[in-house]
Amino acid sequence: MCRAGQKPTAFYLYHVSDSAAVLPAYDVAIVGAGPAGTACALALRGSGLRVALLDKATFPRDKVCGDAVPGHALKALRQLDPAYTDALWQLQPRDDVRRSRLVAPSGGSFYMHWKLPTFNSPRLSFDAALLALVRQHTATEVLESAALKTIAITADCAHLHLADGREIRAGLVVGCDGANSVVGRRLLPEARLARAHHSAGVRAYFENVAGAESGTTEFFFSRNHLAGYLWLFPVGAGRYNVGLGMLSELVAKHKIDLKKLLLEQLATHPGLASRFREAQQIGPIRGFGLPMGGGRQRPASGARFLLCGDAASLIDPLQGHGIDLAIRSGIMAAAQVRECVAKQDFSAAFMAKYDAELQRRLGPQLAHSYRLQRLLGTRPWLMNLGTRLAQLPGLGRWAQRLVG
Repeated sequence: MCRAGQKPTAFYLYHVSDSAAVLPAYDVAIVGAGPAGTACALALRGSGLRVALLDKATFPRDKVCGDAVPGHALKALRQLDPAYTDALWQLQPRDDVRRSRLVAPSGGSFYMHWKLPTFNSPRLSFDAALLALVRQHTATEVLESAALKTIAITADCAHLHLADGREIRAGLVVGCDGANSVVGRRLLPEARLARAHHSAGVRAYFENVAGAESGTTEFFFSRNHLAGYLWLFPVGAGRYNVGLGMLSELVAKHKIDLKKLLLEQLATHPGLASRFREAQQIGPIRGFGLPMGGGRQRPASGARFLLCGDAASLIDPLQGHGIDLAIRSGIMAAAQVRECVAKQDFSAAFMAKYDAELQRRLGPQLAHSYRLQRLLGTRPWLMNLGTRLAQLPGLGRWAQRLVG
């Protein structure tokens, strides 16, 4: 038996070919060691639970992303322990961000100034730093190169079968394994891809970008491809994360090659062509998918499991960020884990409290962003008008509150 909350008193066998080895039972297995998974592990510090944190990769590993770490992500970690954010502010490479520049289809622009301190840093470095905090501050057992193949829930256990033949048993599973979550796909009905709630993106790194300013992220909106944007984010050490994201429904409808479109935009956009004339691309253009929140969602929980971050479709539809939502959901999941163990209730009905908490704390923000994205994504004149209004005295703050 492997009931969560009990000290392991037995060992469980698994088989690899003809040989056998032993693995202990865990109270909770967190699948995915990105921001959601590491935040969950950090939030379980001091719980007395036996925690395993699994990831298919060996860290440091790259993650295709815009590399912007929102201020609310750092705020949430600081509320757990100021030592976490103190360590992250020493991270290198890093670019401390103070403001964002939004460029409308007309070419007009305005700046938004951020209240919460924040920075950009390549996920290769940022995610490794988060995992280092887990190793340093918790008793979590970290299992790298541990790719989850299948998962099954029984009355007493979650059985995690790894690609290398191992089996891990835990009282509870927290799925933090990204947009293509194995936990979500195996334990929830396969949802049809809702392209209206999904974005596709590409990104590459560049050096020697003219006119780029440290501390400023830039967003460029096009008349032809409004339901998305091109971004230019400094990430430190003279490098820039440059990418393009767009609603998947538009990509499919118009058969858009995002990699080709990104290079075309950098070569022809009036605000970018001269700035990238001498720029050097570092590495290939890589693509990724973003399941966005704000619409009708499938559940983020069930008997003995929870989903967090991208696995729960917690991506802001307007700005495209998800690190802060991943971290916040990971912390909420940890609170639900503690309550489940305390009451020895791992039923789907009890887990639904987590879904309700997600909706209460994150739902309004995601719904607002989704409505605004749909509104602006089909009306270039509205984007142009908003840019002009934001430049008027007293209206800049209104525009910033609108965008969030």
